[in-house]
Amino acid sequence: MTSALVLVAASGLAREVLAVLRQGSAYDCIGFLDDSQALPGATVDGLPVLGTIEEAWRLPDAHLLVCAGRGVVRRAIISRLAAAGVGPQRYATVVHPRVEVPDGCRIGRGSILLAGVVLTAAVDVGEHVVVMPNVTLTHDCVLEDDATVCAGVALGGGVVVGSGAYLGMGSTVRENRRVGSRATLGMGSVLLTDLPDDQVWAGVPARPLTARAPQ
Repeated sequence: MTSALVLVAASGLAREVLAVLRQGSAYDCIGFLDDSQALPGATVDGLPVLGTIEEAWRLPDAHLLVCAGRGVVRRAIISRLAAAGVGPQRYATVVHPRVEVPDGCRIGRGSILLAGVVLTAAVDVGEHVVVMPNVTLTHDCVLEDDATVCAGVALGGGVVVGSGAYLGMGSTVRENRRVGSRATLGMGSVLLTDLPDDQVWAGVPARPLTARAPQ
């Protein structure tokens, strides 16, 4: 028996999640909530936009999955939904059906793992984390809440990705390093040292580009 699911934010990520769900899932996606597309008759990939984000209260029996691409945006949406009375038990977790989650690995509530993701041993994925296609998470990696790991990223053993951090496509991180909270690692970069909170690094090896105020 399937459970109703609503995707919050009608983004490209939401369309990717919908494609996963259509391959077979415990969830039946019934539509989207989105502020910018909440127009009468609007549809995305054949499913209706049911209203704005705050209108989640009208769907008390449906699970929710926040599909904004950036962790800081997901966290802002989750805060808005909490203010509207949406509790943590409402959030679904979606893992592509061909992704293996070995014993000893954990996937938190509200997280998304797309096709080709590899977890080896003792990987800990927090809540509302997004892991794009073909990411490699080796032993003892930790992805804290709201992290975003883009396609083709490879993490050495024992890497910690801080809350709200963003790892660009094809980037790699040496073993036992930390990517700070809300930090950004540019696509194709190679990180050999710890990346501090709230900084943007890029290059081979990665170097600071700029620091930004916490969001």
